[in-house]
Amino acid sequence: MTEFDALKELLWMLVTDPGTGPLIGLLGVAAVIDWRTMRIPNWLTVGGMAWGLFYNAAHATSIGAGLMASAGGLATGLALLLPLYVLRVMGAGDVKLMAAVGAVVGVPAVLHAMLWSLVAGGAAAIGYALYLRAFGRMATNVAAIAQSMAFAALVGLRPDPALTGRASVGKLPFGVGIALGTVAFLVARQLGYL
Repeated sequence: MTEFDALKELLWMLVTDPGTGPLIGLLGVAAVIDWRTMRIPNWLTVGGMAWGLFYNAAHATSIGAGLMASAGGLATGLALLLPLYVLRVMGAGDVKLMAAVGAVVGVPAVLHAMLWSLVAGGAAAIGYALYLRAFGRMATNVAAIAQSMAFAALVGLRPDPALTGRASVGKLPFGVGIALGTVAFLVARQLGYL
């Protein structure tokens, strides 16, 4: 068996797995819809959350353990991106999509998926800003958001989106970043790199 055949077999196992196969399909649909409409519908994100809860309950050593692991992943995915929604950096659909990812993959893996998604989304944002020749404005906006979050954390208040109300560089469908980052993470994990 060649290395290419082994890679093909590993990727086929990933796609046909009853947990990750539907997740990859859900992410693909979410990316296409987000790209076209700049929105991710609730039926898709809530359906992903429900699938994650059902799948983990059915495949764990006990239903309670599966539900707890899935609910923990869902809550972690939601909590990780919620501050960015509060600051109006991303939409609610993006936050709920990451919660759906968490519901399927669980707590340790959703942290990796989120990091890979932020890298994919960040690379797309940098490319978009460079294309528009607005990288300086984007860097200023990112610095203002980071300052607002740090100040709010120090004082113990909720970040005020009005304080970061600078002219936006533009909107990007972050659902595409979540899809690319999560699938890249799943492939890397399947190949044994993580």
